[in-house]
Amino acid sequence: MSIPPPGPPPYLAPPASSGDYPGKTMGLVALILAIFLNIVGAIVGIVALRTSKKAGAKNPLAVAAIIVGFALFVILSIIGIVGGIAFFTLTTEVLQQCDGLSGQEIIIEGTPLVCP
Repeated sequence: MSIPPPGPPPYLAPPASSGDYPGKTMGLVALILAIFLNIVGAIVGIVALRTSKKAGAKNPLAVAAIIVGFALFVILSIIGIVGGIAFFTLTTEVLQQCDGLSGQEIIIEGTPLVCP
């Protein structure tokens, strides 16, 4: 009986990278929140990014959540301010034209309105 000579160790493949990193799930949650609850999503994104940085990993989902959260907040704030100004202007115009005309119908920009 002869013993086979020792050879190189068998090749072991490195473990497959699953793509997971610390803060990945929180980054995804932050991105979803950023769409519906802008500031909350941005804050959760900041927490997820800090968690990933402590572990030495990048977290593109958290970065996207921060950008989307703050961008949508600014855009929706501008829309809200412009809408509020338009509503205030229209209300002021109606009240001015209805001064002393209680119950009568007036027409503003082609729309008939009954004065309160």
